[in-house]
Amino acid sequence: MRREYINYPSNIPMTVSYVDIKEYPIHWHYAIKIIYVLKGTLEVYINSGKYEIHQGQLEIINVDEVHHLHSKENNKILIFHIDPYFFEKYYSDIKNMFFYTKSSSLHSQSSEEYDELRTYLSRILCEVVQKQEDYDEEIEDLLVKLLYHLINNFNYLIYEKEELKDDANQLQRYHSISKYIFNNYNNNITLKDIANNEFLSPQYLSHEIKYATGYSFTDLINLTRVEESIKLLLDTDKTISEISEEVGFSHTRYFNKNFKLNYKVTPLQFRKKYKADEVQLEKLKNFEILDLNESISYLSYFLEDYDRFNYEDKIFQINIDMSKDLGNFNKNFRTIITLGDAFDLLIEDNKDTLEEIQNEIGFKYGRILNVFTSDMAIFPNSRFCNWNRTKDVLEFLYSINLNPLIVIDSNGFTEENFMQVMESFINYFSDLESLDFKAFKFELSSELPETLKFKIQELFINNHNIEIHANYTMDKISQINPIYDTGYMLPYVIHNLLANKDSLPFLRAFDVLDKQVDLTNEVFFGYPGLINDKGIKKPSYYGYYLLNKLGDILVAQEDGYIVTKTEDEYQILLYNFHQDIDKLIPLEKFSKLRGVKNATSKKLSLNIINTCSDIKITSYEISEKQGSSFNYWLQMGSPKRLTKEEKEILYKASFPQIRFQHFKKSAVINLQTLLKSYGAILILIKKVQNHP
Repeated sequence: MRREYINYPSNIPMTVSYVDIKEYPIHWHYAIKIIYVLKGTLEVYINSGKYEIHQGQLEIINVDEVHHLHSKENNKILIFHIDPYFFEKYYSDIKNMFFYTKSSSLHSQSSEEYDELRTYLSRILCEVVQKQEDYDEEIEDLLVKLLYHLINNFNYLIYEKEELKDDANQLQRYHSISKYIFNNYNNNITLKDIANNEFLSPQYLSHEIKYATGYSFTDLINLTRVEESIKLLLDTDKTISEISEEVGFSHTRYFNKNFKLNYKVTPLQFRKKYKADEVQLEKLKNFEILDLNESISYLSYFLEDYDRFNYEDKIFQINIDMSKDLGNFNKNFRTIITLGDAFDLLIEDNKDTLEEIQNEIGFKYGRILNVFTSDMAIFPNSRFCNWNRTKDVLEFLYSINLNPLIVIDSNGFTEENFMQVMESFINYFSDLESLDFKAFKFELSSELPETLKFKIQELFINNHNIEIHANYTMDKISQINPIYDTGYMLPYVIHNLLANKDSLPFLRAFDVLDKQVDLTNEVFFGYPGLINDKGIKKPSYYGYYLLNKLGDILVAQEDGYIVTKTEDEYQILLYNFHQDIDKLIPLEKFSKLRGVKNATSKKLSLNIINTCSDIKITSYEISEKQGSSFNYWLQMGSPKRLTKEEKEILYKASFPQIRFQHFKKSAVINLQTLLKSYGAILILIKKVQNHP
């Protein structure tokens, strides 16, 4: 039987399961089903529609909707089943209410109402897992809030027409029309019947149905009949003609025509392909039930200000076999660092800062902007190009072993004038003995006119055999954002560099104070530098710093940690992971998330095997309370200007806390650690040779 029956616990009107789904065949049930993808992707087929749901996205399947789940990859899925009879106590017409979500793109569910929906689901999950006192009452209270959030924000009519959210009367009329169609589709209903019920003219009603649903009246009726026929095709032995009559078609050929229009096969072909007995159905199912407790770690982001969340008492176990070799770990994040304007590299303080970054991390290329500007003594319409300032900048980069990646932009130049500048640049620097011009790389600014791009490429590639690698786009994300100064950036940088294995192009090497207009202080002003204008390292810097200490062979990697090794050392990097750590958020939301508990910490138990010798452990810890100069600055009262003493305090405060341990050779090494809010811990395990 394709209809499934949900067995709800006696004390709560819902269930939640945590699964890895490869295949779950066509079925339906009298329940509201909410699918929440925590990892991977899932293809969801609802009636004749197909929706691909990605990590962090949701899908709602309404009461008795026919659906089928499929995935080609491993995933982690939360599935909530909610009893409609419970919702009927608070909204009597729930069986005629349909909810939709947007899943057209990766960013289609990034708005506030989706985050609020995730928060409700996370809190319900939290109550189910923790089972604290009165948890059943809390779940019912959360379900009621969830119900009205769905009604107000995910009503299928609002999905089609957002403006209906503010027109309660019109929304109610459309709902009444849809309800009448759905409850009478199997009868010979006409547009005139509904028009009479709603005191409208048939012509006006026809227009309104098309406006609200995207379908004509006839198409909507036929689609409803076809979708409902699926249940009779798969769960009964009725003939095609009997089913056609039962769902309201006047003739079997109309049933066949409309069915094929939506499902690309005839009803008989569909039945032959999908009808199965109970034994066959069970064989078709391919899914694994996962430990529900483990799903909480993916949702801590939405639970951090929930006062019943008892996350700190949970211990997360990580098992690490140091003998494993998953291939090379390439530090591609060191390929490029964006330096900013060329003129800023003439300032000694900035040069000192960049040299320190280069000594610690060792980038291959430094992206330079605004090389061909009056700031660099390159003036429009000038008959001579003075390259001395540019030469000073490039020779400095050469001295710290950083190759230039020059973004070509033509601010203020005519095309003819700029091509003369380009020719002069190439001739000057290709003949310069103090620089290796062949090590230069170039990108074209996305702001250049297409005609000029073509001329530059022709000059560089055809005339001088110089490669231009890509277009560079100044992302809006690189504008001022206070979040850049905070501890949030530490796990953000680590996770995104590990996930993308590339530099984050909007981040800069250092802050630039003298180009900010709306300053409120001279210490932290939301510029995307790794080090601030006073030479104080920000949490984002330590994202690169810790990653750079990893080895070159990958041992293990999951969300929240990576393990590598070299010949005589093992490296474990732990970071505070939550589901949306790949996104930049406003500072206000960051502050709200911390709530009264100042964000969440995680207790970790690491079981390490195959270290094969005595070991010495050095750990580096950075969190909001240790190593975050921004948090120290807040505690100091956010001074607008720093005294010499305050600057020294912040400089010292920006360093990690370092600890040392020693272990004798053992079959299993157990390390207990507390990963604090928006923090990271790097554990370096050095082999110790025993001498006779």
